[in-house]
Amino acid sequence: MRALIIPLSALTLLLAACGSQPPAPEQNPAGVESRTPGAIKVDTTPIAKVAPEAFDPNSIAALKDPRSPLSKRSVYFDYDSYIVKDEFQALLTAHGKFLSANPKMKMLIQGNADERGSREYNLALGQKRADAVRKALTLLGAKEDQLEAVSLGEEKPVCTESTEECWAKNRRGDMLYSGEF
Repeated sequence: MRALIIPLSALTLLLAACGSQPPAPEQNPAGVESRTPGAIKVDTTPIAKVAPEAFDPNSIAALKDPRSPLSKRSVYFDYDSYIVKDEFQALLTAHGKFLSANPKMKMLIQGNADERGSREYNLALGQKRADAVRKALTLLGAKEDQLEAVSLGEEKPVCTESTEECWAKNRRGDMLYSGEF
């Protein structure tokens, strides 16, 4: 029985000690928030679409803007040909309009050929290609005194492998503006 009396005495003392302290002031209980799936709020305000900055096709900055057709400067030709393909008409139209709107700008057109053929033949073919691009640009608004056409023949290849794909890259007319040549 003594074993029971000691723990009961300790419990009585503990309860008496708790009761002798002044009561703690009541605290405001924390609020409980509902977390049901319907309680989630989603902002449905439409996001304003940001339009890409429009570029002025007649400004000099358009020459380096990758969104502008003026940043493309090469016209490619078929084998042994100096006829401008239809697929390059839009490119030449853009450059013709730019030159017309900027009469102080000058352009050098470099005609190129692939490695096949003699040096003399390729120089002549490169000149015909440069002249074809020059003529197209004049018909599209550029002035004669803005344009110069020269041939580089096979001397400035962009690709040096002996494959049809590589040769096609070298059959071109490159357009360079003032400050680029």
